[in-house]
Amino acid sequence: MQDGVGGEVPWAFRPLTVTEEVPPVKNRDWPVNRIDHFILHQMEKKGLEPSPRADAQTLARRLSFGLVGLPPEQVGDDFSVDEEIDKLLGSPNYGERWARHWLDLARYTDTTASWLKSTAGAWRYRDWVVDALNADMPYPDFVKRQLATDLMPGTGPEDSVALGFLGLSPTYWKELKLPPEIIKTTVADEWEERVDAFGRTFLGLTLACARCHDHKTDPITAEDYYAVAGVFASVKISDRPTMSDEFWQPVKAAREKVAAIDNQVKTLKKKKPKPEDLESQIEALTAEIEALKKSTPHFDMPMANGVIEAALYVKPKEKGHGTELDFQMGKGRDLELQKRGNPNQVGDIVPRRFLSMFPSKSGEPRRFQKGSGRLELAEALIEDAEPLFSRVIVNRIWKQHFGRGLVETPSDFGRMGVKPTHPELLDDLAGRFIANGWSFRWLHREILTSATWQQTSVSPGAESIDPDNRYYSRMTRRKLDIESYRDSVLAVAGTLSNRIGGPPFDLNDFSQTRRTIYGSINRRDLNKMLQVHDFPDPAAHSPKRSETISPLQSLFAINGPLVQSQAEALANSLGGESDFIGEIYRRVFQRGPNDLEREVCGRFLEEASPAEYARVLLASNEFWFVD
Repeated sequence: MQDGVGGEVPWAFRPLTVTEEVPPVKNRDWPVNRIDHFILHQMEKKGLEPSPRADAQTLARRLSFGLVGLPPEQVGDDFSVDEEIDKLLGSPNYGERWARHWLDLARYTDTTASWLKSTAGAWRYRDWVVDALNADMPYPDFVKRQLATDLMPGTGPEDSVALGFLGLSPTYWKELKLPPEIIKTTVADEWEERVDAFGRTFLGLTLACARCHDHKTDPITAEDYYAVAGVFASVKISDRPTMSDEFWQPVKAAREKVAAIDNQVKTLKKKKPKPEDLESQIEALTAEIEALKKSTPHFDMPMANGVIEAALYVKPKEKGHGTELDFQMGKGRDLELQKRGNPNQVGDIVPRRFLSMFPSKSGEPRRFQKGSGRLELAEALIEDAEPLFSRVIVNRIWKQHFGRGLVETPSDFGRMGVKPTHPELLDDLAGRFIANGWSFRWLHREILTSATWQQTSVSPGAESIDPDNRYYSRMTRRKLDIESYRDSVLAVAGTLSNRIGGPPFDLNDFSQTRRTIYGSINRRDLNKMLQVHDFPDPAAHSPKRSETISPLQSLFAINGPLVQSQAEALANSLGGESDFIGEIYRRVFQRGPNDLEREVCGRFLEEASPAEYARVLLASNEFWFVD
């Protein structure tokens, strides 16, 4: 199979290979489902054996942290993995946990640069992602709504909150006193960022590498890049109303009047010499503003961070020096090919279309001719690139459950990325994911019920043969991310709020007990607690997080005000228990203490307070890590 330029088509671009058969294995008693046949087949080829099944307490913690990001309830003798999976997938906490994984990819932020328009409604996109996952929205719908919900039949203004994937894109400062040649470069850089986020998130491809020349390793041409970039050159980031035009138009007119009056007030305050009746003038204008707000129904209508159809052209000002941004509303724009990525040296116009490696049923790449082409781009992504589109998201889900992907470069499936360790398994899962309605819940169940996922994490023999665990002959021990750690501290202390959704809170306010996903994210000034604990840069697409262990993290757990206050709350909540040691172990670790732990704890409490001992447990490896 050739890639159109004389080379062999990379594996990721090929059709899915799915058969009813599974690979042969010697140990026929171990596999529980199809996943296990593929995994065991490779294990046996490498001389590896599966590890034993983990115990109930370990599986309960692994399941709970994996699906909802919280510690489990007490584990009883009747614990059932299948029943627990169903319970956790049905919990609203599931959407909160998995939405954060998606927000890493979407470079989500609550606050951006002060010179930009407000992002006060950004949280509505975050809540939409939570709700969509809790509703098990099929993945193609999930994607289409984020790219083009406003262009889809059957959707309304209230659905515009889904456009945050585009509406919260990084935007760069444009000093319009500068000449157009400079501003064109800034605008082209924004387009590149959006093409890059689109390509890596949905296709696992580094499309932005083709801005200056044909991709050096993958079958992506510069024409492909500008064909897709034209879509993003045809949209304008803009707040969108969440109510119909009938309600929005009066609000829009009233807000424009209020803005004009605000400008009058600012001008008056700057006026020199100040008018004698300055205060009375300002008072009258302020009263006019209040009257407009009160007389306009829905004046405070919620707004969504989204985009509107508008082709952008960078032009010199008609009079004087400087630059003008000319947005032609409702129109699409085909970009010229920019030589070596320079927007001031252009070649032929490239019509908007999909990537040439993914022809439509006609045999040619799908052309985009309706408005910006966002909806057509989403449809081409789902229909024409279905094999790669499905492989990428299945690999992301697998990675979150196992700590490593079948493809270890989740946002680069090209030749420069790492080849899959189990390509047949990836194709099998992707094909069955499609056949099962693109259901994330189905995919979670298939992975979590496998014997592969339920192995213990301890296997000394396997560690010497396969130290990186590329062949999954054991489970990988995982460190909690900061969201799960903070939420778990609150949960075991009994203070965690169960409030779902809503505006963000300040993570520096340690009296706040909502889940960390609702903490405010500032793109230009990331919270220090998040920085210390490997939270990704919210200005960039982040396919995987680093997992570090540092002295600062330990100091946060031992001396930080959050852990101190919650340790006191935990100790106080158990103050009336006759078996304090047993109860605190069951609360924190979901198990009882052994004899040595009881003895050590008893000696510790002779010289220290219960709150201090609670702090020790909350900072322990057993609390920080999941086997």
